Amino acid sequence: MQVDVVVLGLGPGGELVANRLAGAGLTVVGVDRDLVGGECPFYGCTPSKLMIRSSDVLAEAGRVNRLAGTATVRPDWSVAAARIRAANHGWHDDAHVERLETAGVPVVRGHGRLDGPGRVVVTGADGSTHEYAATRGVVLNSGTEPARPPIEGLGDTPYWTNREVFRVTELPSSLIVIGGGSIGAELAQAFARFGVRVTVAETAERILEPAEPEASAVIAEVFAREGIEVIVGATISRVDHDGTFHVQVDGRTLDADQLLVATGRRTNLSDVGLETVGLDPSASFVETDEQMRAADRLWAVGDITGRGQFTHVSRYQGAIAVRDILGEDGGTADYRALVGVTFTDPEVAGVGMTESRAREAGLSVLVGNAQIPKSSRGWIHGIGNDGIVKVVADAERGVLVGATVVGPYGGEIIGLLATAVHAEVPVGTLRGMHFAYPTFNRTIEFALEDLGI
Repeated sequence: MQVDVVVLGLGPGGELVANRLAGAGLTVVGVDRDLVGGECPFYGCTPSKLMIRSSDVLAEAGRVNRLAGTATVRPDWSVAAARIRAANHGWHDDAHVERLETAGVPVVRGHGRLDGPGRVVVTGADGSTHEYAATRGVVLNSGTEPARPPIEGLGDTPYWTNREVFRVTELPSSLIVIGGGSIGAELAQAFARFGVRVTVAETAERILEPAEPEASAVIAEVFAREGIEVIVGATISRVDHDGTFHVQVDGRTLDADQLLVATGRRTNLSDVGLETVGLDPSASFVETDEQMRAADRLWAVGDITGRGQFTHVSRYQGAIAVRDILGEDGGTADYRALVGVTFTDPEVAGVGMTESRAREAGLSVLVGNAQIPKSSRGWIHGIGNDGIVKVVADAERGVLVGATVVGPYGGEIIGLLATAVHAEVPVGTLRGMHFAYPTFNRTIEFALEDLGI
């Protein structure tokens, strides 16, 4: 069947591409073997934030006794589980499929594979095959899946990944989390706030390692205060299960009712036919240019590009690919001000370069720091006000190249700093701004002052 474009993988970026190209009058076919919509709405962003919202309300209610009187809190996981199930439509993707089909994009179920430039073969669950020739080309958005670390015995146990954890209707009394990155940290805290005894084992020297060390330190302190045991620099040698999980960590045995593995994700690239378009099928990521082109009549968007496993990145890249396919003018891919947020409490938000990355790049680095608890809003907020603002500047150009915010609403506060990094706003201009009193945002003003320029 001849079409204009085949979108191979219908996660957030693929959905956007298919909808916009169809809206521009092109004939588009969408292919996916899993739930249309991708990981984010079913096993990632949406259910995790619903869970976190519920757990944050529990934590805030527990602060009433120190701020407003007295309150008794009784966690009920069934309420949170019901919200997740309702938001995911019981893990059915009908709403996503309907939007695409309404836009004129037929959805083909099955495993899609490149078969040369502009060609895709789809094998259905029943063994049937469909072949497509795309005159303009293919947009690849094959996404990722949970990675399983090479720990002896792990594969023989009923451990959770993000695919299982959001379907849980009854909580375990205890949980071990292997992995202290964003997913592991978010879910560890959420479960702990629902009364689960949680231990986090991280092989790196600190949790949230890609973030600034100061950010990791704040979250580690909060976790300790909330009763979450964190083991860093951990060597995890074996996992056994006899109804209870037994995890060997640094010579001791950790026991828990359940185990969550959150050690990152691997790209779905091993069997999508990259070799048929001149690309390496063993590569971890697909290299693209500034227009998201990866090969002849092939564009790639989303996690597989290695530019950050974020829905907003996938959609950003998708929009660039659409413009290129349609021959429209517009910006090219620019990751200098890439933003990421970890939705722990406090939230950890970062944009651009960390201090260490800026120094590795050979920049003339200046750093400014401010403590949210010492700010006017932090003092007013009281309990739950943990956090920092850290800004990283290139002294030679007098602009920010990165920033980190840890604090209540950190993911919102980072917006101003993301604008500053993206637009290369001079530090002098930022320091001349009005920062409303008393806001968390005003902590940025003190971090900028600490730069000394």
